[in-house]
Amino acid sequence: MDQSTYQVRFDWGSAGFRRLASADIVVLVDVLEVQADADAAALRALAEESSALVCEGSLRNASAVAEAILQEQVRRDRRTSVSLIAVGDSDDAGPRFALEDSLAAGAIIEALIARGIDHTSPEAMVAAEAFRGLRGALRHLISASGSARALRATSKNSVAVETMIAAARDHDAEQHVRWSIHRAR
Repeated sequence: MDQSTYQVRFDWGSAGFRRLASADIVVLVDVLEVQADADAAALRALAEESSALVCEGSLRNASAVAEAILQEQVRRDRRTSVSLIAVGDSDDAGPRFALEDSLAAGAIIEALIARGIDHTSPEAMVAAEAFRGLRGALRHLISASGSARALRATSKNSVAVETMIAAARDHDAEQHVRWSIHRAR
């Protein structure tokens, strides 16, 4: 489970955050936020305790996040390690893999690779390749996912609009990425 020799790493949930927390930058990846309020809150609390710069990523801002990471690496004038943590979901049975978070992490990893930040762990490369292979089907996959079905079951609003927005890759490409911890580190 040790990915520390790689510049770009990928894992899931709070346990994954703890495994990869030694990175310079952590990207919390959460696309649909179905039951993720508690999961995301737990991850944000862990992030506040870490010394890493932390931002949030999704399909909508994949390129903006990758560009912000590149700029931070340039500012540091050294190789900067990046851990992408997919929030996922959880229920009574424990953590649940959320394919939309994996695809979004893959989109960010692909954008990092395109910018030359490409020393990726096998886990990160699998996420990037899954995204590359499935990017033409994002809207269908996200709308048909377990997370979207759970959202439909608990929401009075149409999930179709939310999943279309969530699946819009780089819709927020010009968005300013906000770091949750001061950059002076």
